[in-house]
Amino acid sequence: MPATDPRIVMTLDAGGTSFRFSARRGRSRVTEIVTLPSQGHDLAPCLAGLIEGFARIRSACPEPPVAISFSFPGPADYPAGIIGDLPNLPAFRGGVALGPMLEAKFGLPVFINNDGDLFAYGEAIAGFLPYVNGLLAQAGSPRRFENLFGVTLGTGFGGGLVRRGELFRGDNSMAAEIWLFRNKLQPQTNADEGASIRAVRRTYAELTGIPFSESPDPREIEAIAFGRLPGHRAAATEAYRRLGEVAGDALALALNLVDGLAVIGGGLSAAAPLFMPALLAELNSTYTGPDGRPLRRLVQQAFNLEDPDQLAAFLRGATREIAVPGTDRQVAYDPLARTGVGLSRLGTSEAIAIGAYAFALEQLGRC
Repeated sequence: MPATDPRIVMTLDAGGTSFRFSARRGRSRVTEIVTLPSQGHDLAPCLAGLIEGFARIRSACPEPPVAISFSFPGPADYPAGIIGDLPNLPAFRGGVALGPMLEAKFGLPVFINNDGDLFAYGEAIAGFLPYVNGLLAQAGSPRRFENLFGVTLGTGFGGGLVRRGELFRGDNSMAAEIWLFRNKLQPQTNADEGASIRAVRRTYAELTGIPFSESPDPREIEAIAFGRLPGHRAAATEAYRRLGEVAGDALALALNLVDGLAVIGGGLSAAAPLFMPALLAELNSTYTGPDGRPLRRLVQQAFNLEDPDQLAAFLRGATREIAVPGTDRQVAYDPLARTGVGLSRLGTSEAIAIGAYAFALEQLGRC
């Protein structure tokens, strides 16, 4: 997606309590943000709010927009624009043809995806993936990465996959649903219960003996762990360590299928120094074979690309010259299979917006 593409696309950041509308051209926002309450408990005012928000944005656009593209919670039939039974927006239960409604109202094509997908797409286009490949080029390395798995740590544990520049959605719009992997620490539950806001709060409550309802906000728990606020520091540190272990276990399974880089976003990503060591330890951990010998979780060695020393080792690789048998030639060989994990370079909301914009243009190009 060219950074200077002249077309304008209207976008929406849909949350459980509010809808935030805007429009962008290329990689820049061209309108102010319009925020309206979601009113997800009552369908009629919720849909009216969606129409009002996009109408206000359209009137503020310097030129007519060519599409509407945004993230919206699932489950959903995203290609058809039909939203299913949403826990946080109960008015949509039973199925609501949101995309077709907006198309009829505004006379524009409408594209809807989930936030994990669009986050990964934005980071693959303009964030983490080109950032890492740029560092490899600067270091003189011949290695380049084409595949990216994105995860968001926040209200839930979201995921998205981009393969060679294309968003991979699956046959049911349900690819990369990492939140449904098994929770390593509580196998009777899914990973969402171990790698989310409520997971951090729950662990802190359990370790300190307080009711869940009295457990602090994760940002407060983060501050307690860093010693910036009073509280049970060991419990706060352990809450984030456990999140890292669960997220790392799930990400190891995903990266065995994807074989690419991984980028982390979401509100909890600011606490990366607290959970990243456990996450990386899980990626680089081992199974035990029948003969007692260790077997790596990942063939690749995983590096924390937020750590300067690990980043340097990742960029350096292990390139050496080897002889071509029967000739006097030598070729470069880097036997270090590796992956890197790091944080969003765009910010989660910006990555989602760029992903939504780029997805709309990509789909328009197919029409």
